[in-house]
Amino acid sequence: MEEQPARYLEQRASVSDWLKTLPLYPLPHHAISRVVHRLVRVKAPWFRKPFVRWFVRSFGVDMRQAVETDPTAYPDFNSFFTRALRADARPMPADANAICCPADGTVSALGPLRDDRVIQAKRHSYSLTALLGGDQARAAPFQGGSFITVYLSPKDYHRVHMPLGGELREMVHVPGRLFSVGRHTVKAVPGLFARNERVVCLFESEAGPFAVILVGAINVASIETVWAGEITPPRGRTIRRWSYQPAQTVLQRGEEMGRFNMGSTAIVVFPPGLARLDPSLQADQMVRVREAIGTAIEA
Repeated sequence: MEEQPARYLEQRASVSDWLKTLPLYPLPHHAISRVVHRLVRVKAPWFRKPFVRWFVRSFGVDMRQAVETDPTAYPDFNSFFTRALRADARPMPADANAICCPADGTVSALGPLRDDRVIQAKRHSYSLTALLGGDQARAAPFQGGSFITVYLSPKDYHRVHMPLGGELREMVHVPGRLFSVGRHTVKAVPGLFARNERVVCLFESEAGPFAVILVGAINVASIETVWAGEITPPRGRTIRRWSYQPAQTVLQRGEEMGRFNMGSTAIVVFPPGLARLDPSLQADQMVRVREAIGTAIEA
């Protein structure tokens, strides 16, 4: 199988990118995010309805595929933000071996892993071991494999779905900063995704292991999974780890596995020989949940 080249944001960080990014360093990321956590759960109509209307108008949110199409009908802003889509809004691919896109958003980067390095953007990469929580044994099966990074913008659907069916084997909460994960910070902040707070979910599929990493960002005051509920907050400095027995938690391809309460980034990592990512996919390309992004290679 011919290896496809990495695809990523090739523009170097501009002066504008640096000017947008530098003020983020001294900010109290977690304190700001905890305030947002409270505000987006305010149910008072005088606050909720104008805020939701402003957000829909400002970010061009398309409500036509939501189960509830009236944005002001949700009990609070967070319920609107994590809104469910109609069952037919994101159909499954016809190919049973297709790998499904985990989220609505934009491809930030994808391609092969260079040993322990994951491409972030031009002149930026980060450690796979660090991304997965610093455990070399956890990262070893994936080194030399492949990955895809999908950025969820404010207007996108914010639930994350399974790229393949699999059994959950481990979940790891890795504390960290909460830098923005927009284009300007991806190009300007070294090792961004291995520095931000994240939840690492490791699965075993029929074809082999894979990992889905939910990366937090400023104003992303909560990351949830369907099997454990809200993982963040609370804030902490210690890595937390949960192990699961085989068949204890099994999720099907395309099934919801988690969500961002406010938007961020999802990364999927595959071991060598498991995935052939679609060679037509490019950085900055828009993608949708359950859309085929590659093929699982049969053993």
